Amino acid sequence: MDRFRPLALLAAVVLTLPGVTALSSAARAADADLVRNGGFESGLDGWTCPAGTAVNSPVHSGSSALQATPAGADNARCAQTVTVKPDSWYTLSGHVRGSYVHLGASGTGTTDVSTWTQSAPAWQQLTTSFRTGPATTRVTLYTHGWYGTGTYHADDISLVGPGGETGQPPAAPTGLKTDAVTSSSVALSWTPVPGATSYAVHRDGAKVQTVTGTSATIGGLSPSTAYGFQVTAVNEAGESPRSATVTATTTARPGGEGPDLPAHALVGYLHASFANGSGYTRLADVPDSWDVIDLAFGEPTSVTSGDIRFERCPATECPNVESDAEFKAAIRAKQAAGKKVLISIGGQNGQVRLTTTAARDTFVSSVSKIIDEYGLDGLDIDFEGHSLSLNADDTDFRNPKTPVIVHLISALKTLKAKYGDDFVLTMAPETFFVQLGHQYYGPGRWGGQDPRAGAYLPVIHALRDHLTLLHVQDYNSGPVMGLDNQYHSMGGADFHIAMTDMLLTGFPVAGDANSVFPPLRPDQVAIGMPASAHAGNGHVPPAEVTKTLDCLTKRTNCGSYAPHGTWPALRGLMTWSINWDRYGGWEFQRTFDGYFG
Repeated sequence: MDRFRPLALLAAVVLTLPGVTALSSAARAADADLVRNGGFESGLDGWTCPAGTAVNSPVHSGSSALQATPAGADNARCAQTVTVKPDSWYTLSGHVRGSYVHLGASGTGTTDVSTWTQSAPAWQQLTTSFRTGPATTRVTLYTHGWYGTGTYHADDISLVGPGGETGQPPAAPTGLKTDAVTSSSVALSWTPVPGATSYAVHRDGAKVQTVTGTSATIGGLSPSTAYGFQVTAVNEAGESPRSATVTATTTARPGGEGPDLPAHALVGYLHASFANGSGYTRLADVPDSWDVIDLAFGEPTSVTSGDIRFERCPATECPNVESDAEFKAAIRAKQAAGKKVLISIGGQNGQVRLTTTAARDTFVSSVSKIIDEYGLDGLDIDFEGHSLSLNADDTDFRNPKTPVIVHLISALKTLKAKYGDDFVLTMAPETFFVQLGHQYYGPGRWGGQDPRAGAYLPVIHALRDHLTLLHVQDYNSGPVMGLDNQYHSMGGADFHIAMTDMLLTGFPVAGDANSVFPPLRPDQVAIGMPASAHAGNGHVPPAEVTKTLDCLTKRTNCGSYAPHGTWPALRGLMTWSINWDRYGGWEFQRTFDGYFG
C-alpha cells in the first residue's frame, strides 16, 4: 500500500502551508458552503457517481449518505464541479466510512489536494485545504475508494470559502436546422451560443439528449412521423429559453414496411436440435399464439470457421422427433398462418467469432444454405459467451474497429440485402453485452475491464435500420445500473422496466455524455424473460409480467423505477423457451394472450 503515501504526505504539507489557518475575519465572514447536496439528502443530485447510490443507512447525519462500490477496474469516483473565486482559500471536508477512502479537489490552478484514510470502520472526518489560482473559477471535488477493496460511504461533504460569480444563463440558441432525416432519426445543428457549456435537445417538449457540441442526432423515431425539436443552451448559471421550433418528418421505412408482424408479438425459442428436461416439442404442435419461432440452434463447425450447421435432434435423443419432410411441412403451415420461423445462430454452446473475411463469407454462404433448405423467414443472432469482444483501441460504438464486430455487421447487411425487405433479423444479446455498456465499454480507458462489456452495441447500432426485433435476455444477469444511476437486479418488474427503458430512451456509453447510444423504436423491442423457474434465473410470476407491460405501455402500475416515456407500440415479449413454457402449462403464453388479446 505504499502507493498511497505520497497523497497523504501531500495533504499534510498542504495543511501546514502558511496562511491556511490564518484567514482574516473579513474573509471568513464572506465564506459559504459551496457544495450542492453535500449530505446526499436529494439522492445524487449535483453529483456524477456512475458506481454510487444514495442510501438511508449508514448515515453520518440527516437521512441519506453516499454508498459506492469500486470494481476491479474502477475506483467508484463521485464528483461535483463548483464555482469558486480566483486567489482564494478553501477548506474541503467530509465524513467517510470504509477502507482506502479518498477526498480531494482537482483543477485548483495551484496544487491539487487529496486526503484519505486507510481504514474507517466508523465515520471519520477528512479535511484538506487549497488556494485557487489567479484564473481559477471552477474546481472539481471528488471522493473515491480503491480498486476492489469494497464498498465505502461518504456524507456531509462541504467546501467552505468565498462563492464565485455564477453569471447569467446563456441566450437561447438560434439557427436550429435539420441536416439529415431517416426513417428513425433526425440530425440537427445550430449556431454556437457564447458562454454555453452544453446544449439540451427537446423533442415535442421533452428533453431527450444533452451534448457539448452544436449538433445532435435524435434516434428511436417512428417512420413517416412529424416531430418538433427545440434546443436550449446551458452553463453553470442555468438553462436558456428554448430556441424556435423546427419540425421534421421522418421518411418511410427503407424498402417499404418490412416484415409483417402483428402489433404485439410473442417470440419463443424452440429446441429443434437438442433435448433437455423440458422435452421435445414438434413444430406442428406449437400453439398459434407464437408469432415468431426461433429454431435453436445453428452452430459453427469451429469457433472461427464461420461455417454454420443446423442439425435436427436425433431420434435417439428425441424419440418423438418428426421427419425432415414433416418438419418442413410444419414450417410452411406456420408461415401460411402468418407466423415467422427463423434459424437462431449461437446459443450457450455455439461460440462464433468471425475473425477473418473468409470466415465472414463462409458465414453468409452457410447461413444462406440453411435458410434456403428450410424456406425460413430470417435469422436470429444469439451470440453469447466469448463470441463478441472489443479490442483495446475500439472505443467508439459508432465506428467499430474490432474484426469480429466489423465482419458480423458486414455479414448481416449482406444477408439482409440478399433476401430483401421481408427478411426478419432479430438479436437476443445478454444484458452484459448491451445495458452494461452504460457503465463499461470494452477493456476501458485504462484496461482491465471485461472486453465483452457492451460489445453488442456497435452491431445493434449499425443494423438499427434493418433490425426487426431486439429482445435482450433479461435473465441470467447480474445487477445492472439503470438510467437512474441505481443498480437493478432480476426477480421483479423493476428490472425489466429499467432495462427496457434504456433501449427506448437511449443512454451514454461508458458514462460519456458525448457518446450516446440512440434509442430504438418501440416496435423494434421485445422483452426477454424465462418461461418458468426451470428455464433460467430471473423468472417472474405473471403479475410482475403484467406490471412490466402496464408501466412501459401505459405508465401505470410502475414500481420504484420511473420510465422516461410511454410506449404503447412496444412489440411484445420473448421467452426461453417454447419447450419450457409447455412444460410449465403454457403460463407465459397465457399471460401474453391475456394482456394483448
